[in-house]
Amino acid sequence: MDLDELDRQLAHALQIDGRAPFSRIAAVLGTTDRTLARRYERLRSNGVLRVVGLPHAAALGHVDWLVRMRCAPDAAMPVASALAQRADTSWVLILSGGTEINCITRTRRQQDEGELLLQKLPRTSGVAAVSAHCMLRSVAGTSGWPGRTAALDAAQVAALTPPAATGGDPVRATTADNQLLAELAKDGRASFPALAAATGWSESTVRRRLEALQHGGVLYFDVDVEPATLGFTAEAALWLTVDASALNAVGRALAEHPQIAYAAAVTGPSNIAAAVVCRDLDGLYDYLADGIGALPGVHRTETAPVVRRLKGAGTLLVP
Repeated sequence: MDLDELDRQLAHALQIDGRAPFSRIAAVLGTTDRTLARRYERLRSNGVLRVVGLPHAAALGHVDWLVRMRCAPDAAMPVASALAQRADTSWVLILSGGTEINCITRTRRQQDEGELLLQKLPRTSGVAAVSAHCMLRSVAGTSGWPGRTAALDAAQVAALTPPAATGGDPVRATTADNQLLAELAKDGRASFPALAAATGWSESTVRRRLEALQHGGVLYFDVDVEPATLGFTAEAALWLTVDASALNAVGRALAEHPQIAYAAAVTGPSNIAAAVVCRDLDGLYDYLADGIGALPGVHRTETAPVVRRLKGAGTLLVP
């Protein structure tokens, strides 16, 4: 299922403001809110595109870990499927001909990483090796992959960009917010009545709390979209070994590369991990040769094609 121009504009608009009313988006795009609502529901029900509301790890006092696993060929899919079902995982990918799994897992504090990564996974049948890499800082892709943010012009972007939050008291998430955050991870555009029913709060309370969490830097909204529907058929995981003195410069350069969906500085022998999305394999080759190859300070590159994505940013939706 490929996205047409209006679908692409809708995806870009939702990346700017995930909970913008369809009426406001429609006014900017020159269509009707009914048309956009039908489009979004069709895309979401087909698993092509959805908005998810996600908490920032640092705001919760949590730590994100990039986990790499090497598996026997017949074990990769069952292990990846089990990981995708967990609430503490995201971006569960099968790589390299079906023998490697990548995922991100979140822990409450640094000491907790052994509970899942170093104790359970190595004992799992078919898992030959596990490595865990603390994600230190996001360096690219924090405002959306350019492949889904290139459909609107500057005036449309400005019209849809919400006003910047004004200063106020610091906001902290509490256990009372757990159900709200869990519902938004399933559907970032869930209605206020639906969120009120899930949390047991009034609609006005839900509205105020959601705005407080968002403006306080605890909560953000992202768009889960299948790159192939936008014409990008080559995805890969990329690990770079970069001189420490060049880390900032390489991070800034990657943030300008349209092929980079996301990149972060991580611990381990390769100190930058990235997700790359290209039109095709020729495009991936050209990017590695001319884009990555031209970066000073990068002295080792490892690439693994994405065979299958079992889970993206939000909660896995089981039919």
